[in-house]
Amino acid sequence: MSNLIITNARIITPLGNTAVKGKKMNDLHIIDCGTVEVTDGIITYVGDNRPNIPEGYEVLDAQGQVLLPGFVDSHTHLVFGGFRPEEFMWRMRGDSYMSIMERGGGIVNSMKATREATHEELLQKAYKFIEVMSRMGVTTVEGKSGYGLDRDAEIKQLEVMRDINANPDRKVDIATTFLGAHALPPEYKGRHEEFIDFIIDEMLPLVKERNLAENCDIFCEKGVFTVEQSRRLLSAAKEMGFGVKIHADEIVTFGGSELAGELKALSADHLLHASDEGIRAMSENNVVATLLPLTAFTLREPYARGREMIDRDCAVALATDLNPGSCCSGSIPLTFALACIYMHLTVEEAITAMTLNGAAAIGRADKIGSIEVGKQGDLVLLDTDTHYTLPYYTAMNSVKYTIKAGKILTY
Repeated sequence: MSNLIITNARIITPLGNTAVKGKKMNDLHIIDCGTVEVTDGIITYVGDNRPNIPEGYEVLDAQGQVLLPGFVDSHTHLVFGGFRPEEFMWRMRGDSYMSIMERGGGIVNSMKATREATHEELLQKAYKFIEVMSRMGVTTVEGKSGYGLDRDAEIKQLEVMRDINANPDRKVDIATTFLGAHALPPEYKGRHEEFIDFIIDEMLPLVKERNLAENCDIFCEKGVFTVEQSRRLLSAAKEMGFGVKIHADEIVTFGGSELAGELKALSADHLLHASDEGIRAMSENNVVATLLPLTAFTLREPYARGREMIDRDCAVALATDLNPGSCCSGSIPLTFALACIYMHLTVEEAITAMTLNGAAAIGRADKIGSIEVGKQGDLVLLDTDTHYTLPYYTAMNSVKYTIKAGKILTY
């Protein structure tokens, strides 16, 4: 934790402790020339410049550049073994994501590599991703398990994230999500219900006992897990005190977004094929619609209906979906560009989506996601005096400094 005062900043931030819905996502609070004070890692002042600087603080003169909340990447799979570049090439020649899964590729391919990897190998690989994320302004990331698909390998993934969070010099906080039901492992072939029983009866209590995850997720999709199986698992997780999230309507319209509304989930993610009824259910039940434009881009699929979701009063978040298969990218700059250019979000909406609404999607909007007194001093200083640079400087990093709990990070 550090003491820092940032002066002469163009402060731009959403406000509040909950997700912002609909067109209110455009309502950013702006101070054209202001100061932010961070004391012991927590924001203690936000407002106009003050004539006197108290002792004991490092001072950063922002010189009129834009200061934003730290970016929250609220959907990633950053801990995994191996890579799958050959599958990327298969997709480039026209093979579908589901056809690759059916012949032993996809998640099961990464499962084998993750089971074989040591804890230390996974840890060092995750740190490399975190370093890159931090340079692009990410201060909190959601990390999912889901590439082990058995007791030991799932726990191993979660323990890697626990160890990163225990590092006092970490550059990024990880919100951990247990995604044990990411796919059906080969040893359970044809026994989906028994695998869900295993997750509910053995894995969820173990993860809760060891305090290894805050949230629980499932891949609700045709050929993976049904709506009823997803309802059963997520209801059990909710009863045990987990926040619940759901991979929903990514490949086909399947009812996952409607289920998210029924369960009042923290978020429903992907949503490329969410139905009108699903959008309504998410809006009415305050479910954050987490959209992943990098995945649509790399899969050459139509983008989620982000503009329509906002116009229909949804709270939308943006995340990268960094993973070894469908989207091996954690590019924040490209995410901003795709969201604005192809999903028709305004720059202001995209900022809210990547900060406060991202924080709400992982259950942390009361602690991060905006520049307000009492929240953690996680900030991003852009090398520009306008926030419109984020999509305009297309796929190029405009971050000058990433600030974590009041500490200006170096690389």
